[in-house]
Amino acid sequence: MKTPQMTEKSSLLKASPDCASPRVEALSTTAQHRQARHSWGWAILVAICFGVLIHGVAHHHGGHKLSQDPDTAAKQVLKSTPVIDGHIDLPIFVRAAYANNASAFDLRKKMPQHVDIPRLREGGVGGFFWSAFVPCADWAGQDEGPDFLTSTWRVRDTLEQVDIARILIAQYPETFHLATKTTDIHKSWKKNKIASFIGIEGAHQLGNSIAVLRQLYNLGARYVTLTHTCHNAFADSCGTLPEKWGGLSPLGYHLIDEMNRIGMLIDLSHTSDNTARQAIKYSKAPVIWSHSSARAVHTHERNVPDDILELIGTEEGQDAVVMVNFAPDFVADPGEADVYVVADHVEHIAAVAGKKHVGLGSDFDGIGAVPAGLEDVSKYPALIAELLRRGWSKNELEGLTGTNLIRIFEGAEKVAGKLQAVGVPPSYELYNKRTDLPRKQDL
Repeated sequence: MKTPQMTEKSSLLKASPDCASPRVEALSTTAQHRQARHSWGWAILVAICFGVLIHGVAHHHGGHKLSQDPDTAAKQVLKSTPVIDGHIDLPIFVRAAYANNASAFDLRKKMPQHVDIPRLREGGVGGFFWSAFVPCADWAGQDEGPDFLTSTWRVRDTLEQVDIARILIAQYPETFHLATKTTDIHKSWKKNKIASFIGIEGAHQLGNSIAVLRQLYNLGARYVTLTHTCHNAFADSCGTLPEKWGGLSPLGYHLIDEMNRIGMLIDLSHTSDNTARQAIKYSKAPVIWSHSSARAVHTHERNVPDDILELIGTEEGQDAVVMVNFAPDFVADPGEADVYVVADHVEHIAAVAGKKHVGLGSDFDGIGAVPAGLEDVSKYPALIAELLRRGWSKNELEGLTGTNLIRIFEGAEKVAGKLQAVGVPPSYELYNKRTDLPRKQDL
């Protein structure tokens, strides 16, 4: 870099590349003049080199220095690493309010609930999982029986939810980009688009079939929550019913094998504690909680207890990320949910599992109430500002907003690549209660 001072002095000074002592041209034959000139030239060169160094350091770091004002600094953090929210229920809201008719509303205008394009932009959102959710049978007034055999309608409805998510992503191409791998995240950000992943909120939506899992992956789904509020053929839920399987069912282990093989993230939100413990220990790939909080901060079966948080880590234990849910019932007593208590959940998970293992999974558009200060997707900066006030660094906050989830996702992709490279075949395991196909022992 050439400074004005260096240009002005170029006729007098010739410095080596590493700023060593200058060779001063002799202007006098006297030793006194030579010594004076040498000292003067050395002082100027040292000043110039020091100035260049300081200018370079300031230029390199100036863009990364956060404002002293937490609200301004929060926006700086989100500009460099936007939020990737683990769970947004926009598709189910569209189903309930508009019968999945994408022509009945405009996401460029304010929507009735928590999510629309202007507020996503205001909140610094760079990606989210569109939840393709279908309720458990009891929510829909149906009885599947003890063996979950009347489940085909849920596969249909799940496909409809994947369909509306993909339609909406395609309908606003200036905003959304369908993402199916981690490299799509940075591609989206370079184009100022929101990376749009699809998640399946419950293995009850698979119709008891591992083959359906594979086809949902082919349609773009990248996580499956092992249960919702009901048990299913694969695992026990954290709901109030007595356990059926004691955690994972025999078929559930095969489901995890196949999720590892194809690169589908295992989501442990909504699962029973035993299901979560067994899945953490069995899975070859990292796992996520797409929208769960800390049970030690607020007692709720949907939150993660400390003994399970202690099972995860980057050096020891399973790598994982717990993406904090904003639902008031999950984070605080009635009337007490606000941005500060949500920050308490973030900090507790970080204290037990480490700051590399916490993220954000709001549940927006899937919750009837919201915490004060976190009313919609425009409010993420308020949470980041609160954590800045509590001493979180820029790098730690970038992990919270996005890079922790990206690391977990990359881990699942690597495991899938290794399993496929050695030729691990697809799982052909069938649910043993099915009567429509011959069973293994009959072949």
